[in-house]
Amino acid sequence: MIREQIEAKLVEAFEPAFLEVTDESYRHNVPAGSESHFKVIMVSDKFIGERFLARHRAIYGKLTEELAGSVHALALHTYTLKEWEGLQDTVPASPPCRGAGTMA
Repeated sequence: MIREQIEAKLVEAFEPAFLEVTDESYRHNVPAGSESHFKVIMVSDKFIGERFLARHRAIYGKLTEELAGSVHALALHTYTLKEWEGLQDTVPASPPCRGAGTMA
């Protein structure tokens, strides 16, 4: 499964204190079982001193195979442990799908 691949690669590369990878494909205009839209919440001190763009680029670099394949969208929420504590463990909800209609 793609979710497990994503988790394994992120754990290896970033040694997160917290990691949640959620398959949100069901919220989008794709066939059942597509595994095409994911939300990643990751807390890692490897992000200390890094801007969000650099964090996202580092993640994209580790997930090139998945992004070149079936993964269409990757919502990233990346934090240091200090930033995460300041959020009181809350993360913005993913936006609704902008795709037209629904798949039958």
